[in-house]
Amino acid sequence: MPSPVATTGVLVVSDAIALFTALALATLFVAPALLLDTPASTSPILLIMVAPLAFGLTGLYPATALGAIEEFRRLGRAIMFVVLGSLLALALFTELPTAWLLLVAGAFAVVSVPLCRAATREVAARQSWWGEPVVILGAGETARLLIERLRDYPRIGLKPVACLDDDPHKVGGSVSGVAVTGTLADADTFVKSGVRIALVAMPGIPSHELVHLVRQHTTAFRSILVVPNLFGLRSIGVETRDLGGVLGLHVRHNLVDPVNRIAKRLLDIVLVLPAILIGLPLMMLAALAIMMASPGTPFFYQERAGLGGTPIRVWKLRTMYVDALERLDDHLERDPAAKAEWARHYKLAKDPRIIPVVGPMLRMSSLDELPQIINVLRGEMSFVGPRPFPAYHLAAFHDDFLHLRSTVRPGITGLWQVSARSDGDLRVQEESDTYYIRNWSLWMDLYVLARTPLAVLTARGAR
Repeated sequence: MPSPVATTGVLVVSDAIALFTALALATLFVAPALLLDTPASTSPILLIMVAPLAFGLTGLYPATALGAIEEFRRLGRAIMFVVLGSLLALALFTELPTAWLLLVAGAFAVVSVPLCRAATREVAARQSWWGEPVVILGAGETARLLIERLRDYPRIGLKPVACLDDDPHKVGGSVSGVAVTGTLADADTFVKSGVRIALVAMPGIPSHELVHLVRQHTTAFRSILVVPNLFGLRSIGVETRDLGGVLGLHVRHNLVDPVNRIAKRLLDIVLVLPAILIGLPLMMLAALAIMMASPGTPFFYQERAGLGGTPIRVWKLRTMYVDALERLDDHLERDPAAKAEWARHYKLAKDPRIIPVVGPMLRMSSLDELPQIINVLRGEMSFVGPRPFPAYHLAAFHDDFLHLRSTVRPGITGLWQVSARSDGDLRVQEESDTYYIRNWSLWMDLYVLARTPLAVLTARGAR
């Protein structure tokens, strides 16, 4: 049975480790520069003590049913609130140098806490004790889709333990492996066994019956989440709006806003200089390795569709043989299984085009994408955005999605690349890119950038 207490305990330990690491790094950088006599000043240690309390007050324990980006946003805001409050107290009661230590520790914590949480979820999210148990009211198609989605995203932490339905033909059966144990009248009995969340997956019932059902169980369950039959919008993301007592669903397209576009471009400009300083030496070493493994220029470009569909040259380090296209055609002609795999994913687990040793290393580490920093500098690409797919890949998508993609700059990394379903098919790619474009925020870009190193280390979504 999933345990919210155990989940909270693990997250508290994870946060404490991340905060202590941030304080240690700040001490290492700041204390020698400011000649502090007590680098481990007790005042900044308050960050480790107070921050988890702030996390708890903002719903970050056990943080179930909370999207990764929303969790990242809440963590960042809570840390900034604690740091600013502590800085005010330090300015009034202590010497200012210690305040610098706390400020730098807070900056490190904004990065270390989400990264540590992400690593913790990678390890713990699929464990039986992780998350919270939920009961699903309904045993139809919406319930099945919901159960499968919760399994695809175990980090959400909601684990169905039973389905309930008033249809006598469904009782005693199962929905995607979850038993249908009784009728809706049995819902309150699950509260006694520790289930405090109910998911209503019955979009077909009349509205007055749905309202009655929710009111009936509100006093027993801590939370009741109503799942509408909007699975066509499941990856878009919506907000609720109060329209004079009428529930409205707000579908967003944040990157249409010119202010948001400017903010995103400013973030790229801020990041591009350090990216060049770090990436240039790595790029030169990789280019040398390519030339030693396969004769020919180590750099090449591909024509891709940029903002507004305008063609751009996307630069990369060469990881394939010079005659890669001929090798691919020959391989697909001789291997029907590979041909089917290519038609579904537009990539191969065993690709005959790739240069041995050097090619896989560059692709799994994503170092082959480093030259695209120049595309970002030129304003043709962004650090985060939908990947610039080739024409044959784009041809598999429908026109509405292609138009949506054309409204933003393509990115070096993206939400799909760092998600739990980065090896998914075209449908998953479309869902991830659509969600990103419609729900973009600076927090989302920072989240993707923070998650990218972990995705690279685990070879997630590597081509």
